[in-house]
Amino acid sequence: MNSKKKKILVAMSGGVDSSVAAALLLKDGYDVTGMYAVNYRPRILSTDNTDGECWIPDYRDAVRVAAKLGISLLRWDFTKEYKKFVLDYMYKEYSLGRTPNPDVLCNKFVKFGVWLDRAKKEGFEKLATGHYARLMAYDVGHMTLMMAKDENKDQTYFLHQLSQKQLSHVLFPLGDYTKPEVRKLAKKFDLPTAEKEESMGICFIGEVPMKEFLQTKIKTKPGNIVLSDGTVVGEHGGLAFYTMGQRHLGKLQDTSYKLQNTKPLFVVDKNIKKNQLIVGYENDPLLYKKQIRAVRVNWIRGKAPKFPLKCETRLRHRQPLQKSSILNLKSSFIIKFDKPQRAPTPGQFAVLYKNGECLGGGVVRQAHHKL
Repeated sequence: MNSKKKKILVAMSGGVDSSVAAALLLKDGYDVTGMYAVNYRPRILSTDNTDGECWIPDYRDAVRVAAKLGISLLRWDFTKEYKKFVLDYMYKEYSLGRTPNPDVLCNKFVKFGVWLDRAKKEGFEKLATGHYARLMAYDVGHMTLMMAKDENKDQTYFLHQLSQKQLSHVLFPLGDYTKPEVRKLAKKFDLPTAEKEESMGICFIGEVPMKEFLQTKIKTKPGNIVLSDGTVVGEHGGLAFYTMGQRHLGKLQDTSYKLQNTKPLFVVDKNIKKNQLIVGYENDPLLYKKQIRAVRVNWIRGKAPKFPLKCETRLRHRQPLQKSSILNLKSSFIIKFDKPQRAPTPGQFAVLYKNGECLGGGVVRQAHHKL
C-alpha cells in the first residue's frame, strides 16, 4: 500500500476483525484514527443484573485496542440515522410479509453512507472496516468488488449495494487474509481482542428470538395455515413472523384434514392477499423455485452488463454459488437457475457473481417454481 501518511478512519466495533484492520493500516504507515459508532441504544439487563446498554462492552474493547495501538478513538452517534434507514425499513418489510436483510441496508445507508459522509467532512481520505472483501481497480477511479480470500468469511453479499462513489473512499484490509490468519495477527500484535469470540446476531435483538422481538413492534394479524391444496390445518399469528423454508413449529389445529404422518412441515409460501401461511413437507414443489424476479437493482460498476448474462447467484450469505442466467427488465431482472432453489425469500437479496467479482444484485420480489 502507498500510505503517504493518508488520514484513515477505521470503524472499530470492538471485535477482532476491525482491531486487526486498524493494526495492519498502522503498520503500513497510515495516519490512523479509530471510530466507534453507536447505532442503537436499547436498555438491557446485563449478566451482573445491572441495567446498561448493549454497545458498552464492545466500546470498552475498542478503547482497549486503540490504547494498545496508540491511536485516538472517536465515538460517534448515528442512532437517528440507523432508525431511519435500517429499523424502520425492517419493520415495514416484515409487516408486508417479507423477510428483509438489515445488514445490507446498514452497509449502504449507514456504514458507507452517513459514516463515510462524516468521515470525509472530518478530513479523512478513506474509511476502513473489518469486512472480508477485496477491491480492485479496473480503470482510473473505478473499482470492482471481489470476493475475499477466505470464501467462508466472504462478506461481498452484504456489500453488493455499494456504489462506485462509496467504494472509491473505502479500504478493506482483511480481504487477502483468512480468519485463522487474522487471529494469528491479533496475537502477534498482542491485541486485547485476540481471543474474543465472534459476535453473532444483532445487538438490539440479543438473545431474544426474532419472532418475539418483532411481536413488540408489529401488530399480530391472525390467519389460516393451509396446505397447498387449500386445506385449513391451523391458525398463524401473523405472516410477518414466518419466513420461507422455516420449519413450522406451531401447533396445528386440524379441523378438516388428518395428517397422514408426523413428518415436519415447512413454510412453502405465503398468500399475502388472503393472509394465508402455506405449509408442506420437505419435498413440496412450492418450496423449490426455478426463477425469481429481483428489484432495486444495483450494478457495482455503475452500469449494467450485457444481457442475457451467464453468471452465478447467491440468495443468502454463505450459500454456494448457483449457476444462473439473467434477463434484464430495466428496473428489475429475472434470474433463471440451472437447478431449482430451495426457499428463495421475498425481501432477501439475490447477489450476482462472475469469476470472483461481485457484480451487484437486487431484492427478491417474486419466485416461481416453473419457468
